Amino acid sequence: MPVGVVMRRAPGVTRWEKWHWTVSGLLPAAADAHWQLLREEAGVSEFHAATLPLELHRAEAEAYRQALTSEPPCLYVILRDSETSEHPWEVTLITASPFEAQDYADSGEELVERVAMPTGLVAWVREFTLAHFHEEEFKKRRRDKKDIGALEDGIGDPRIAQLTDVYRSPALGKLGKKERLQ
Repeated sequence: MPVGVVMRRAPGVTRWEKWHWTVSGLLPAAADAHWQLLREEAGVSEFHAATLPLELHRAEAEAYRQALTSEPPCLYVILRDSETSEHPWEVTLITASPFEAQDYADSGEELVERVAMPTGLVAWVREFTLAHFHEEEFKKRRRDKKDIGALEDGIGDPRIAQLTDVYRSPALGKLGKKERLQ
């Protein structure tokens, strides 16, 4: 589904920041746009920055379920520094997966904005999630029958001469033979 991203530009609150940019909304089923001015009021401007497809994948249904349970349900907009001086941000991706958004946030190269999902998109994502999410049943792991306290053939034993032994303490090599045998 194509989703439009609305960016708000307001005057900066510090002398180092001329403009403060935020993602103020989403437009479901929007037409293509490239930084189209939507409105301007008291020095604050809103732009339809871009329209990108919101793609849902069956393998990530659990992540979408997590996004729907947050209050309010959210989509995540990934922004990158723009290479042109005309607009400071380039809209890279829109995702409903909080796990994918976390991956982008961890890289430190992109800005991840959490935006409330419009009600129409909530219904669309919920229908998709209900159709494709299946709870995995818990399977208890069975332990091995191996005895972990058993000794292995001479490993770490100072009385058995070996060329190399990674389990042997380096301090044992400094002791005399008589002291090692005790």
